[in-house]
Amino acid sequence: MMQKIQRFGGAMFPPVLLFAFAGICIGVGTLFTTEAIMGNLASTDSFWYQCWNVILQGGWTVFNQLPLLFVVGLPIGLAKKQNARCCMEAIVLFLTFHYFLSTILSQWGANFGVDFAQEVGGTSGLTMVANIKTLDMGMIGALLISGIVIMIHNRYFDTKLPEWLGTFSGSSFVVIIGFFVMIPVAILSAVLWPQVQNGLSAFQGFIVTTGAFGVWVFILLERLLIPFGLHHLLYSPFYYDSAVVAGGLYSHWANMLPTLANTTQSLKSLVPEAGFTLTGLSKMFGCPGIALAFYATAKSEKKKQVAGLLIPITLTAIVCGVTEPIEFTFLFIAPALYVVHCVLAATLATISYMAGVVGIFSGGAIESAALNWIPLFGSHWSTYLIQFAIGIAFTGIYFIVFRTLILKFDFKTPGREVDSDEVKFYSKKEFRERNENKGIEGEVPDFAVLILDGLGGKDNILDVTNCATRLRVNVKDESLVQDDPYFKSIGAHGLSANGKAMQVIIGLQVAHVRDDFESLL
Repeated sequence: MMQKIQRFGGAMFPPVLLFAFAGICIGVGTLFTTEAIMGNLASTDSFWYQCWNVILQGGWTVFNQLPLLFVVGLPIGLAKKQNARCCMEAIVLFLTFHYFLSTILSQWGANFGVDFAQEVGGTSGLTMVANIKTLDMGMIGALLISGIVIMIHNRYFDTKLPEWLGTFSGSSFVVIIGFFVMIPVAILSAVLWPQVQNGLSAFQGFIVTTGAFGVWVFILLERLLIPFGLHHLLYSPFYYDSAVVAGGLYSHWANMLPTLANTTQSLKSLVPEAGFTLTGLSKMFGCPGIALAFYATAKSEKKKQVAGLLIPITLTAIVCGVTEPIEFTFLFIAPALYVVHCVLAATLATISYMAGVVGIFSGGAIESAALNWIPLFGSHWSTYLIQFAIGIAFTGIYFIVFRTLILKFDFKTPGREVDSDEVKFYSKKEFRERNENKGIEGEVPDFAVLILDGLGGKDNILDVTNCATRLRVNVKDESLVQDDPYFKSIGAHGLSANGKAMQVIIGLQVAHVRDDFESLL
């Protein structure tokens, strides 16, 4: 089961990777089209406004078409063969499903408790998907339909038909089967989804009323799930679907930006639910405190080496919001420290929320600037001064707590390893000798070969996907996989193993490493 969950979590990431650039476009576009900031230059009839409005509307593409993106994105990671064809099949059958559902509701909607005559949006539970009026099933509906299509594709794509039926083979055969499968799925959706919508509305009311406690629990769980690679499954319904607000917190906040930029009223009073997107505060303010504690407690002769390790991975956390490189330097060495990190991260977010700080702060400084500081600083500068004051204070708290615990319990964090336990980095010569012994000839990607070697060789690999920073691999025999120090010795940030589900922590170049890795298979 863990293998399947890991593979699913990794497969969801291709669409998510598009959000950062889209968010920057929306943030900058909102900044330059807001009269409260730009004055008459941003009046709607000015050439300045009209040019920037083009950029702004283009930036909305990703958020306005999220279901379609997830429908197409899931097969990239889950289809076992012919991924591109599966993407095409998924989009065709997703549209077919909604045509079925739209027709069913337009004819018999009252029987399902749906007033199909209502306008889309609001509390109607209706939306438009590719110009089809239908039930608003959000990302969940997209993943459900795409998942069904992927199962049909994996099982029936290679089905051999008689020669005279050859034109119906491959993708055509998958779509034919899917066409008839979508009819009962559409009927079941018409029966069940209105009840789900009612439940989501009730959940939304509950989670908002929990206030600061709800924020603390959410941030704590999000951090605790990172080692298992399951944090995407927790936050995705909040951020990109309707678990808290219609359309997800990202889309909701972006829609609210013009209103927020034109008022000095408290952000928290206007968008209280945006406290759940404060997961990035620990990335920008907590990780520097951790890095400083590691440097301060490192052996004097290793401080320069430790600084070389910590500076790039800390900047990655602050600027890009990717924390796995720094977190995995101590996660397996001192798991107690990681739990402390999770508690401090939740506390930082909660105190900030109680002080009135809300917004899209789930990523790093780039995303935070685009969706918060740049478009809203003019009218909400005092909120962001409070945010930085609390954040910098927590940088100090992180430093004191981590330094105290490291020294008290003698945790072997970077720079404190026992010399005999230090990992060995392979030289180019040793690498070539290893390849020659394995019969590998010609130009090969060094890093990918060493990873494959550490995972037990290509015969031990079941499948491979990736998220933003990790190569996610399911293996046949976990006993053939090397330990965490081996993967650090070859240049990775570590290994997270859970049964047969392996996650090699690579960093932001993981997509290129995956290409090299797959070429070896």
